[in-house]
This record gives sequence, C-alpha cells and structure tokens, in this order.
Amino acid sequence: MSYRTYQKRTAALAFAAALAGSAVLMAAPAAVADVVDVNYQCKTPIGDKSAVSPIDIKSVKSVKSGSGYKLTMSFQKGVSSSPVELGKGAMNPSAVIKLGGADSGTVAVSGPANSAAIPADTPIKINDLSGTYTPKKTGRVTFTAGVLTIKALGTTTTCTPGNNPKPSLTLDVTAAGGGGTSGSTQSGTDTGSGLPQTGPEDSAIALGTLGGTVLLAGAAGALWLTRRNQAVRR
Repeated sequence: MSYRTYQKRTAALAFAAALAGSAVLMAAPAAVADVVDVNYQCKTPIGDKSAVSPIDIKSVKSVKSGSGYKLTMSFQKGVSSSPVELGKGAMNPSAVIKLGGADSGTVAVSGPANSAAIPADTPIKINDLSGTYTPKKTGRVTFTAGVLTIKALGTTTTCTPGNNPKPSLTLDVTAAGGGGTSGSTQSGTDTGSGLPQTGPEDSAIALGTLGGTVLLAGAAGALWLTRRNQAVRR
C-alpha cells in the first residue's frame, strides 16, 4: 500500500468518526414536544359532559428556581360550558401534569381567572396554566395532561382524560446533586420572571462533549497511524 493511499484511508476514518459524533447529537434531542388531543370527561353541576381539546405543554428553564423548569399547559379548545353567564374573574382553572419515564408523580399548574365575561352556553376557553417542575431524578421524563379542575360560582367541575393520551412533552433532565433514575415530585405555580432559555442544556452539553471526544479519538488514531507508517518507511 502506498503512502498516499494510507493517508487517504486514515483521513476517511477520522471523517467517519466525526460523522458518528454528529449522529449522536442528532439522535438524542434534549426536548420533544407534541400537541396531543385529550378527550376530557367532565363531571359538571348539570351532568356529565365530554369534549376534546388539543393540549400543548412547553418548558422553559427557570432562572429563579435554578434547576427547575417552568411548564406551560395550553388548551386550544374549550372543554366545558356554563348554563349561565360567568362574569369577569368568576372562573378559576387548575390542573395536574403527570410525570413518567425517569420521574413520577404530578406537577400542579394553575392560571388566572377569566379576564372577560363568558356568555351562557359558550365553550369555556381555559387560559394557559403554569407551574414549576424540579427534577428529582436524572433521565428522560415525560409530561402528560392530567385532571383539569374548573371552579366557578361556588361549583366545581372536574375533567378527567378518558383516552389515555400520550405525553405532550419529553425532556432530558438532570437532578440537582445527580439523582438516580426514578422518584416522584410535586410542585406548585411559579410566579417568577426572567426565563431566558428553552429546554434543558445539560444533555446537549454532554452529547456535544461526546461528539467532540469521538472526533478527537478519530484524529488521534489517524495521527498515530501516519507516524507509524512514516517510521516503517524509514
């Protein structure tokens, strides 16, 4: 084998190693979000009702809580209605988000009361609900819409997902202090401000480090093989 051919082969090996590192980065995203249709079965003061609403759950790394994430649960359609008009501020919604994967338990989320009157027999639009999730364990965690509660005019309506919805959000998280791979958590509403970045960064940094390691290993192997070949030729 000629020296030129040997150089080309070692360069190809290094390039393949670099591509492998990039593939690792692409194969394991830090966050995956999806809008999921949730079929709510509601127990209301006037009987049982049902409605389907697409649910979106987003996360933002919270500066205030350090290792926590602010979760925002959005309803794209109303899930219930009232036989009488609901005046401004008469309705107060809250819900829970179920955790799965590496963590377990629920996260409590809540939102503001209605900012305008809601006419009778009109679908009630739920404002965005938010709360803070602080990882107790390290790993991939799923977030799924849970029970929705609507309080209005002294009554309570409870809506339970009846179609076993899939997760609306998946996050790779790192627990403070390096927790294990299972556990539980429950958290309330986050009223803090200053949320400059989206999604967890720890996993992306770790994967980037892995990709760099693969690339360096390939380059080091090429250098060693080239030097060895030169020594043989001498």
